[in-house]
Amino acid sequence: MYAIVEIAGQQFKVAKDQKVFVHRLATEEGKQVTFDNVLLLDNDGQVTIGAPAINGAAVEAKVLKHLKGDKVIVFKKKRRKGYRVKNGHRQSLTEIVIENIVASGAKKAAPKKEAKKEVAKPAAKPAAKKATTTKADDLKKIEGIGPKIASTLVEAGISTFAELAKTEPAKISEIISGVRGNHVTDTWPAQAQLAADGKWDELKKWQDELDGGKA
Repeated sequence: MYAIVEIAGQQFKVAKDQKVFVHRLATEEGKQVTFDNVLLLDNDGQVTIGAPAINGAAVEAKVLKHLKGDKVIVFKKKRRKGYRVKNGHRQSLTEIVIENIVASGAKKAAPKKEAKKEVAKPAAKPAAKKATTTKADDLKKIEGIGPKIASTLVEAGISTFAELAKTEPAKISEIISGVRGNHVTDTWPAQAQLAADGKWDELKKWQDELDGGKA
């Protein structure tokens, strides 16, 4: 029996006792985690396809450890300007082991209620939302942040340079995990702090040496 399930913005074909490396999860090592966005199930040749997900199906796993992937070299060059920058990047990953695949009857109600509570808490602060709307900064001025990432950060309550500067890179990576692409968030808080302080010349000089937010 195997399933195709979406985990942290990626789709995986998994079976019981299989170990999988996924984008960094917020769950602590040794804890159980359930993924209920199951797109396809194959039970001894009997295939069930979701629309888009299968109601009641889930994949249960255990977090083994958090780690970083192999280093990827990123080289950037500007022709006829003598500009060359070579950087390395290691993606934050989580190793999990698939413990069980539930075809039906999975307890999906509890996670949904928790998600609704999480959404309801910020919804109880309409004044704060209005404030961020009127005083929001253009987060796209940060090297490595595009329109999609900027809108995702705003939806998560980060709409100003000051708020971005106070956010850890790991937390930012978790927020934008659903956005496609290889996003390096290491320098985003420091860039945002310079922008919040109005040090645009210093920020511009630094950004000329950056590649997608990586120093």
